[in-house]
Amino acid sequence: MTVDLIDWVVITVCVAVIVLWVKAFPYPSILIRWLLPPKKRWPEAQIRGWLLKGSPPSSYLSFFNRDPERIAPAGHGLVAPADGLVTSLECRNGIRYVVIALTFWDVHVQRSPEAGRVSEISTMGSEFMDGEGRDFAFLATKASPVQMRIVVQTAFGQIAIRLITSFAARRLESFVMVGESVVRGQRIGKIMLGSTVVLEIPERWSVLVREGGRVRAGETLVTMDLS
Repeated sequence: MTVDLIDWVVITVCVAVIVLWVKAFPYPSILIRWLLPPKKRWPEAQIRGWLLKGSPPSSYLSFFNRDPERIAPAGHGLVAPADGLVTSLECRNGIRYVVIALTFWDVHVQRSPEAGRVSEISTMGSEFMDGEGRDFAFLATKASPVQMRIVVQTAFGQIAIRLITSFAARRLESFVMVGESVVRGQRIGKIMLGSTVVLEIPERWSVLVREGGRVRAGETLVTMDLS
């Protein structure tokens, strides 16, 4: 009797494992998902499928919405406004555009690179983006042309942070208002799901980051020469 019960339990467990594996295929089963790093736990194709259906699971949303504390390095210098990969350091008309690409697995809370006062917050759609030129590296590939531009007047000059959506990410949120004072590394906004953040700084400021390097919002120094 005991042997039969054990056999029944083993068979039941095996069947349950197979059912869960088949249900999740071709993505990781819930039984092993927690053992995997984020990129393997939630593959990009699976996340995009959830977005099309409008129903990401709570486990992924909890991970995505994480907002860890960050400590800005001592001294002067602009810190990165976002987590992600630096994809361009393009310069135009005296302005350098530090482009940071975010993935579905990056922290999506943006931070102020320097202390100052918020002088302008503009939300722009397709007319603005088409008007300033689709040949910008950070605009050319965007299928959902929506962005928010936050301008901060600092003791060293004006900087601006652009939060730009992709096709899958169309929601932008600002945590600050015009006229508000911000401190270095303060949370200023959030993009829902993978997209792009662009830091606009004077071209004369030398940068410490390089294309292909990863940065962390509020911690990685972008430039120290603010003269």
